Amino acid sequence: MAHSSWEKTIQKAHEALSEEYRQFLQHDNRYFPSKELYLNAFSSLPKENLKYILFGQDPYPRVQSAIGYAFIDGGVENIFARNGLSKEVNRATSLRNFIKMALVARGDLRQSDTSQEAIAGIDKQPLIQTILQLKDNFEKNGVLLLNTALIFTDKRESNSHIRSWRPFLETLLQELIDLRPTLILFGAHAQALKKLQCIESFPAVSMEHPYNHTFISNQTVLDLFAPMDLLAK
Repeated sequence: MAHSSWEKTIQKAHEALSEEYRQFLQHDNRYFPSKELYLNAFSSLPKENLKYILFGQDPYPRVQSAIGYAFIDGGVENIFARNGLSKEVNRATSLRNFIKMALVARGDLRQSDTSQEAIAGIDKQPLIQTILQLKDNFEKNGVLLLNTALIFTDKRESNSHIRSWRPFLETLLQELIDLRPTLILFGAHAQALKKLQCIESFPAVSMEHPYNHTFISNQTVLDLFAPMDLLAK
């Protein structure tokens, strides 16, 4: 499930989970992503290439969408359509706002007009077209796409899962102190990681969750992601 370079780190982090929760992960079949997928974020980015950890909240609340990467919606294939963003992207508020922000960061859109009509008028030839290409571009920039909870069952249990994964994340970060990746904290649940003792060892950038429309024009967000050029082929 994880790239060989992460094996020892993930094993140690996984052992930090409570015995009860490890048993739940081993035997329950209600949660998603499944046990084969929930560590996907560690499967395709070698540890030595790590520069950032992007912390979202928890997985998409849909089986087809939750594939083990924060903000990569498995229910989306194409990012764009003839009239702007694809229907699938438009239905996913956080992803929609993130794509609009990335287009503003590139200079393809003005902050004052991120409408479908404006997006339809952009030359898409230099741009990636699929959600998995976006995932690849994150990883080319050394971004690990992680949620504060790696699984989802239902909204009522989300906070419980976030608490249960906290020892995993704390151990993971302690193991990464020497690499000192920059932490990108999306929203309140990710920013709660600031309470961890080891967090002071890492540079961190905090921002609102992308489901907030203000994310699109947040200058801190634009300054961070503009150099990554995440939508470029």
